[in-house]
Amino acid sequence: MNKNNKDTFTRSDIEKSLRKEFPDLTKSQISIAIEVILDSIIESVALDEKVEIRGFGTFSKKFIRPRRFTNPKTKKVSYIGETATMHFKPSKSLIKK
Repeated sequence: MNKNNKDTFTRSDIEKSLRKEFPDLTKSQISIAIEVILDSIIESVALDEKVEIRGFGTFSKKFIRPRRFTNPKTKKVSYIGETATMHFKPSKSLIKK
């Protein structure tokens, strides 16, 4: 993926790829486009909507049940209410790659 042989493909790597693909767009235009896409995914998932990108996967909100935990230092038992997290399910074609 990268020259540095790292396993992480970052936002700047995406920007570089898009600049090669669309040389007529400026760096700031590409950065704004990526920001709009990510913001719209985040906002939709926050509003309990699923975001499906065909051939890539589906983003959705996943709820984690309420649970209790014990502080290891004080041994005090506390409770965490239901929490939400973003969930990504890759498409079958993405898994095959």
